[in-house]
Amino acid sequence: MNAILAYIHWNPSPDLFHLGSLTIRWYGLLFASSFFFGYFIMLQFFKKEGIEVTKLDTLTTYMVIGTVVGARLGHCLFYEPGYYLTHPLKILEVWEGGLASHGAAIGIILAIWIFGMRNKLTFLWVMDRVVIVVALSGLCIRTGNLMNSEIFGHVTSLPWGFYFLRAANPAEALDPRHPTEIYEGLSYFIFFLFLWRLYYIKKGKPEPGLLFGLFLILVFGLRFLVEFLKEPQVGFENGMALNMGQLLSIPFVLLGIYLVYRARKAIA
Repeated sequence: MNAILAYIHWNPSPDLFHLGSLTIRWYGLLFASSFFFGYFIMLQFFKKEGIEVTKLDTLTTYMVIGTVVGARLGHCLFYEPGYYLTHPLKILEVWEGGLASHGAAIGIILAIWIFGMRNKLTFLWVMDRVVIVVALSGLCIRTGNLMNSEIFGHVTSLPWGFYFLRAANPAEALDPRHPTEIYEGLSYFIFFLFLWRLYYIKKGKPEPGLLFGLFLILVFGLRFLVEFLKEPQVGFENGMALNMGQLLSIPFVLLGIYLVYRARKAIA
């Protein structure tokens, strides 16, 4: 009995409140808040470097579209292509859940590339600043996953294991599990502080690609490791030596290593 009481029984409602037939969910609020806080951080960067603030409004629009579309298509095409290719209209039902961080990363990169071309800002200049707020958004999104009782880890005997009482599969609520949402969320917050501090250490002029590269190494390197503790998100991952999240993380880490090497070589 004492061993059981050492664990955390997690049973919050994913719904924050109701307004008639409208339901406001924790995940949606936290997802939106990542853009809210990110806007004001980017605003400080733009002012510090003398960039027109109107361009930030345009950048925010590109970021929202790139994140949502990329994350949704990433989930549909990376994790459940058979289902969504035969039910293409279901792709539009974002409110049903299903967003992939790797898809979001691709969507953001494409959105920033288009934004940079149209606004005469280099791709790496924008990415070196955007990744700082993206790291912070990782904390918001993983907290939303925690409130949804989803994307948790394997069974654990560690005293901080969570009983996810609202797990979609009732059988998964019977044992304490790694709260991988917390592992990732707190790590992303640390990465945010590190990148934010490094930006100011560099006096707002980091070597092109340095912060972007460090972000890719830290975030997707962590993602690769934490995936060893997670339950498979889809059935085809059962029995795989490396799951889809890990396979998709490898090229991002390699790109990050190249960007950091390139940035350091430029000042050598």
